[in-house]
Amino acid sequence: MKKIAPIVEVKNLYKSFGSNHVLKDFSMEVSPGENIVVLGKSGSGKSVLIKCIINLIQADSGILKILNQSIQDMGEDEVDQLRSEIGFLFQSNALYDSMTVRQNLEFPLRRHWSVEQRKQGAERAVLEALSDVGLAHTIDMMPAELSGGMKKRVALARSLILKPKVILYDEPTTGLDPITSREISELMVKVQKKYNATSIIISHDMNCIRITSNRVIMLIDGKNYAEDTFENLQKSTDPKIREFFD
Repeated sequence: MKKIAPIVEVKNLYKSFGSNHVLKDFSMEVSPGENIVVLGKSGSGKSVLIKCIINLIQADSGILKILNQSIQDMGEDEVDQLRSEIGFLFQSNALYDSMTVRQNLEFPLRRHWSVEQRKQGAERAVLEALSDVGLAHTIDMMPAELSGGMKKRVALARSLILKPKVILYDEPTTGLDPITSREISELMVKVQKKYNATSIIISHDMNCIRITSNRVIMLIDGKNYAEDTFENLQKSTDPKIREFFD
C-alpha cells in the first residue's frame, strides 16, 4: 500500500535567537485530516515552531514542507499564495476593532479573491463561515460588542473562510472560562470533521488537548521528545512527561 504523504513535514529543524537555542533538531509529520497538538512549557518554542512553518520566522536550518511544497524555496508571492491554503487562529484573535464582523471576514477575501469573485460569493462565504461557528446573527456587530468566546469564534470563522487545507491554532482557549474553552475545543473538532482539515494546535490547556487531539507531540528541550495519544502519554512514567499531567 502506498504511503499517504504528510500534509505538514518538519525535519531536523533548528532555530536560535542569539545564544537561546529554541528548536534543536525538531521533527514531526502531520497526516491529512489529523489534529496534532504540540505541548510544551511556556517559552519552549511552540509558537516559534508554527511561525517557522508558515515562514513568519525563518528557520536556521532544516526542512519545512506544507502540502508537499518546500516553503523555504518559495518567493514572496508563492508564499502568499500558499498561505491562502492555511488558516491561522491567533492567540489574541487579531480582529480589527474598527471593522464590523462582516468586514473582518471579508478581509482575507479582498486579499485572495478577485473583484468578480467577491461580488458573486463574498456574502455567501461570510454567512457560511459565521454559521459554522454559530454566530450568523453577529454579522453587522463590532468586535467591542462581542464576548471573549464570541471573538474567538469570529476569529475562527475568518480563518475558515478560504476553506484552508491546514489550520494552525495558537493557544486557542487562553483567557477563556472553562465552559467557553470546552465549547471552542468541541467546535475545533466539528471543523475538523466538516472540512477534513489538518490542524496543528499549540496549547497547554489539558482539557482542550484531551478533546481535540488525535496525537500529542511533547516539545521538550527543543526536540520532539515523545509523541502518542493523550491517553497513552497520560499513563507515562517518564518524569519529563508526567509533570504535564500531575
